[in-house]
Amino acid sequence: MLRSATHTPSIVTVEFDTGPSARFHAIWLRDNALDPDTRAPGNGQRLITIGDIPADTMVSAASVANGDLTVTFQPENKTVTFPADWLAAHSYDQEDSRNFGRTAPGITTWEQGLDAPSADWSDVHAKPAAKRGWLAMVAEYGFAKLTSGPTEPESLLKVADLFGYVRQTNYGPYFEVRTEVNPTNLAFTGLGLQAHTDNPYRDPVPTLQILYCLENSAEGGDSIVVDGFRAAEKLRDQDPDGFALLAGFPARFEYKGSDGVCLRSRRPMIELSPDGELIGIRFNNRSSAPFVDIPFDLMEAYYAAYRQLGEIIDDPAMGVSFKLEPGESFIVDNTRVLHARLGYSGAGSRWLQGCYADKDGLLSTLAAMELATLEAAE
Repeated sequence: MLRSATHTPSIVTVEFDTGPSARFHAIWLRDNALDPDTRAPGNGQRLITIGDIPADTMVSAASVANGDLTVTFQPENKTVTFPADWLAAHSYDQEDSRNFGRTAPGITTWEQGLDAPSADWSDVHAKPAAKRGWLAMVAEYGFAKLTSGPTEPESLLKVADLFGYVRQTNYGPYFEVRTEVNPTNLAFTGLGLQAHTDNPYRDPVPTLQILYCLENSAEGGDSIVVDGFRAAEKLRDQDPDGFALLAGFPARFEYKGSDGVCLRSRRPMIELSPDGELIGIRFNNRSSAPFVDIPFDLMEAYYAAYRQLGEIIDDPAMGVSFKLEPGESFIVDNTRVLHARLGYSGAGSRWLQGCYADKDGLLSTLAAMELATLEAAE
């Protein structure tokens, strides 16, 4: 609820009943008007362009009615009401105290000691609340397991069906992870793998990866996950200049392991949004190409920061480990969480299937389910 509203031609100031006040520019309010001539009632999409808004837009009246804000815009002589809770949710009048390299709200970084977030296969397929909880764990922690699933090949595709679609690559709709003779990728051997993000040589990278266990009687082969955002936070705190180097210059990645495929990308190891929010990690020693975009005078410092990040990632205290049993799977946010594997012996068998999907589908499904829950509660 709003207590009061005052205005100048270019700014509306409102006071909420909880105490704080907030200012909104006339042009911002007009662009975000909620009336049916500005936004489609069904889907909320904007029906006007910035060019449709008069350049001399101003506020001629602003008042509070039933706790909400009513504004009249000139020269259109257009009156629009803005709900108080909508204004509170979209307020941008705040001191900019955001830290360089910060994580977004709703993300919890972690290291060793975290109990791997987990949900039951049958529950997430049958119970909306369980599915919503599983999706929320992936959004918050960057990974989560599913247990007690079927052991039929291609079951991983049913995991992707819970929230979106498989992203097909040169590996096909999915790929096998088991020992091969003359493999095209080291993932298809029994060797241990350093913690890494997948496919950094793609632009954009696949944002989610699903690994599904069908057989696992081999000795070893435990899965390990490392929070790349926590690793980046540690580097930022220990060596701000090194952090800035890895965020400020692009690395290069390349893959050309099979006929007809030559994938290359030029992206930073630590990716920030323009306002300094941490949005991505790319780290994969197997796919690194020569770094040629760092100035000569900074190359040694860049490598020192690269080494330091690698040491943080390799620290056993950073990893959460688990051994997948047949019918178990896990999903990782491939823009954030690195995954590794301990080496395993030739005795027994180890067969996993993997596929990629897109995080926007997961976040969309989660947001829609959360909105439906809120609406049902009202």
